[in-house]
Amino acid sequence: MKNFIYAFLTGILLAISWPTYGFPLFIFFSYVPLLIAEFRLRNYSKSRIKLKVFGLSYLSFFIWNIITTYWVAYSTIFGGTFAVLANSLLMSIVFLLYHIVAKRTGFSAASAFLVSLWMVFEKMHLNWDFSWPWLNLGNVFSEYISWVQWYEFTGTFGGTLWIWLANIAIFKAILQYKEFKQKGIIYRAILKVGLLILVPLTISWILYYNYEEPQQKLEVVILQPNIDPYTEKYNTTDTRIGELLLDLSRKAVSESTDLIIAPETVFADGTQLSNFENSEAVFFGRQISGLEQGLSFLGGVSMFDRFSDPEKVGKQTNQLGFNDWYNDYNSAFMVQNSADSTQLYHKSKLVVGVENFPYQSVLKPMLGDIMIDLGGTVAMKTTQEDREVLWLEENVGTAPIICYESVYGEYVTGYVENGANFLSIITNDAWWGDTEGHEQHLSYARLRAVENRRFVARSANTGISAIINSRGDIIKKLEYEKKGSFVGKVGLLSEKTFYVKYGDYLARIAQFLALFIFLFAMVKFRRNRPA
Repeated sequence: MKNFIYAFLTGILLAISWPTYGFPLFIFFSYVPLLIAEFRLRNYSKSRIKLKVFGLSYLSFFIWNIITTYWVAYSTIFGGTFAVLANSLLMSIVFLLYHIVAKRTGFSAASAFLVSLWMVFEKMHLNWDFSWPWLNLGNVFSEYISWVQWYEFTGTFGGTLWIWLANIAIFKAILQYKEFKQKGIIYRAILKVGLLILVPLTISWILYYNYEEPQQKLEVVILQPNIDPYTEKYNTTDTRIGELLLDLSRKAVSESTDLIIAPETVFADGTQLSNFENSEAVFFGRQISGLEQGLSFLGGVSMFDRFSDPEKVGKQTNQLGFNDWYNDYNSAFMVQNSADSTQLYHKSKLVVGVENFPYQSVLKPMLGDIMIDLGGTVAMKTTQEDREVLWLEENVGTAPIICYESVYGEYVTGYVENGANFLSIITNDAWWGDTEGHEQHLSYARLRAVENRRFVARSANTGISAIINSRGDIIKKLEYEKKGSFVGKVGLLSEKTFYVKYGDYLARIAQFLALFIFLFAMVKFRRNRPA
């Protein structure tokens, strides 16, 4: 019963640490109860130990997942259920592997393995087809951005490492005190953990309070049309949407405005790629950009490319019939009144089960169209290889980040590597209703601002639209379910942070370390096992 309470407590502590309602100080000791439960089982239980460890860890991670990400079910019940159950399963497997290694090695090696393996798990969640990095530990500080200004050097994996080091230090102190009953152990532990938490905090506060605003800025207008995706969006023509965007733009634009930004797939009729230049999206983009001299318009559009040439068929191509295929795109485009052609970028980090059928070649023969039938993928989206920068003028570029892409740290650095001076996020967060989903999504954008030291201009269909400065502060916003537009300034920056240059290097080191410790534990165990 005591182990059950420990596991339950870990789940609750993780949940109440999470943004946007939580306080992240709890995260520094949230894993300690579960670590104690595992230690008790490893040393004092005699039967079905692995099953018990797995069951307790699953309880912890299920509580954490369901409290923090229940809102996914508002979009699709199947998707929400799958996300909670599968992510809890993967986290439990990580913890079970730690248990196996801990039985075969000492405390230090087992602890290093746990930290490294957890980072490997988070890195996997950034790259594989079932990608769901929403609960990667470093995200927990997104509402307390002054705590992690050093993310410009480490990315969110620095936060993951920080959290685990604190939890393991507390866990070790508890074990030592239970064994030796010396108060000095507690005093030393308080000092050690205090320094472990306070030193990074102090460094971050120094960076935060020595922040300097960039001198060069441009004026943007953010549009928030507030269209219900369930009842309006796909039942409203691009013409009516264009008229609404034009009206919202007229109310805010001035001769000093440089860029107007509209949300993801705001033009949703489905435009043929070959006819894009003659589409309603481009027509209204030109109308809006023509409101003032030197004005540009950036917005989202749903596109497709239908063809009969089998040589054009790719992994993400959808088939309608014999020799009848199409590629489906969720795209960003920019129109300028000073240029004849448009610039295009196709979304490349896709939402699992909604825009991407994961491992289709393996799963579709077994499952058929089950994901489609259960409210998931309507069509596979087609992506592009490079992170495209859209240029307002020769030396001023922005990153056209579409929705879910803003959750991926190293991915976003690709835009900055290619010359983006600020980040534009276009999104539609209305699928989740008025839940923590849209709050967390906005909050995570603050981490991208710090990692890249770039301003963020965010246009969300139903909100929250915002402007975020390069230290992660929200300096202006339009609240959820408010129709309107607002004007703001974004700084233009060109320097590349350490994280932009080297990406998730901590995770790459962790991959090597986890594999080395695991192999060492297995070989040592076989060598020491009695004949």
